[in-house]
Amino acid sequence: MKYLNIIFLLFIFTDCRPILSKETKDIPLAGEGIYAFLRRNNRDATNDYEAFIKLNKDKLGRDNSLLKGTSYTLPTLSDNKRKQEDPQPKIESNSKIKKEPLFGKQYENYTIKSGKLKGTCFYLSSGHGGPDPGAIGYVDGHELHEHEYAYDITLRLARCLLEEGAMVHIIVQHPTHGIRDDRYLKNSRRSTCMGETMPLNQLKRLQQRSDKINSLVRQTKADYKRAIFIHVDSRSKKKQLDVFFYYAKNSKGGKKLANTMRETFASHYDKHQPNRGFSGTVSMRELYVLSNTTPVALYAELGNIQNSFDQRRFLDPNNRQALANWMCRGLIRDYENSK
Repeated sequence: MKYLNIIFLLFIFTDCRPILSKETKDIPLAGEGIYAFLRRNNRDATNDYEAFIKLNKDKLGRDNSLLKGTSYTLPTLSDNKRKQEDPQPKIESNSKIKKEPLFGKQYENYTIKSGKLKGTCFYLSSGHGGPDPGAIGYVDGHELHEHEYAYDITLRLARCLLEEGAMVHIIVQHPTHGIRDDRYLKNSRRSTCMGETMPLNQLKRLQQRSDKINSLVRQTKADYKRAIFIHVDSRSKKKQLDVFFYYAKNSKGGKKLANTMRETFASHYDKHQPNRGFSGTVSMRELYVLSNTTPVALYAELGNIQNSFDQRRFLDPNNRQALANWMCRGLIRDYENSK
């Protein structure tokens, strides 16, 4: 009977463990945003974001920032997901888990979650790079270099697109700067055009990446191909800007894509900041990369790097991820509308 009681007690404690662990809490590290916080706790940073906001809506700071020393409730991690967790998953040729070293060690492994973009191909080019840092903003004694923030958002967009089954070519590349969750992104002149050194001359740099895209297009059989150019604008410090989009002259597909992207951003602003409104614009511009690349192209300006309100859009890694997520959804909508 004594042994039966011990077995019974063991059964009770073993059976209770999942119940006691259903609600998990943790305190964020210094400078940690929601996406990094979720990933550190083995949650899906993209899919669990909304659930996290609902669970902790009364504890969040401005723009959904995490507060120092505050304990936050994490979305439930299912037993099934626990069994599948592997901090360093093995990469198999037939697996949905893939690897892209350009994303950096923390993000290089990604999972193909759907086939929404199967059969599509994207050519992603972040503005400037190499010898040219692009526009420079200043905050709290730090320089904000356009290229670094545009590059980080471009990598995040590339990862989102790959997760939806797309083929992606990252035109501007950096050997060591993967996706970074820092507020202040260190500048480097080591960016290349897919391994090729970037010329000092601006026109030659634009020609180099345009030629690279056109060469890749000739080798791609996908019916749906889009070139995306990502930049950060520079205006007067007082000029606050929403994300705005350019398309090439006489490009019906480009105009349609730009309008779809704008509608997507507007709908997300209506959802997350219902009283704010969205003033992003769509217009035609005869820019070199738009005029000299063969696929339908979109040129996105993500805000004013000089403006303190717009700077929040770039400094917080959560916001940089949100920009990538929304652009991905806009591209999915455009692809679905093109069928």
